[in-house]
Amino acid sequence: MKIEIWSDIVCPFCGLMDHRLHQALERFEHAADVNLVHRSFQLHPGLPREGVTQLELLRMAGVPEVAGQVLRPIEKQAAAEGLTPYHVLERTLGPTDLAHELLAHATEQGRGDEAWTAMFRAHFGQARKLWTEGEVLGFAAELGLDGRRAAEILGERRYEAQVAADQRDAVRLGARGVPFLVIDGHRPISGAVGTDRLLAAMTEAWDAGHADGLCAPDGCAVPGPQIS
Repeated sequence: MKIEIWSDIVCPFCGLMDHRLHQALERFEHAADVNLVHRSFQLHPGLPREGVTQLELLRMAGVPEVAGQVLRPIEKQAAAEGLTPYHVLERTLGPTDLAHELLAHATEQGRGDEAWTAMFRAHFGQARKLWTEGEVLGFAAELGLDGRRAAEILGERRYEAQVAADQRDAVRLGARGVPFLVIDGHRPISGAVGTDRLLAAMTEAWDAGHADGLCAPDGCAVPGPQIS
């Protein structure tokens, strides 16, 4: 079974969804047969490279009330689910293009899932800035990736097209934001849904994918169509 999840590193709901997805997989009896693929989606590509604080961004957008109405409750949700510390308000946001390109490289090295979770923890757990090449390369070193290789890849923008293609694929599949998850190519889930719902969706997809040729008293089931 394949699970694809589109996220941005600065999206607090995405970091929470990453945590919930791993919690659901721990409870899923077929987790060993799940291919989890992280994909990129940039929310604020136009932010200055040095970054802006979350509160500054809300003021620029004319919605300062979001801080208390939406963002502070996310911190409380994260704490209730064992994800702490989780800095949503006291942090800086910036363009995530270089971060996504490093994550694409880590994925090619077979360390994608580990790298995504580590980057969420660095940003939300430590309020780390990951916008400049130096900041991203510092994270690469902590992850144990070859520093010279990572610098070469970022300098050449080797994964720039792939990161852009990820976002186009999400839009084609119906995403209007992140987190956005698709199971087996045709079962979309939008938003940071709860762990129980994720587990139920995995179980339903697994059962449907292994029901070909099996019949129940009320009929016979066939897997749903795939989106190419």
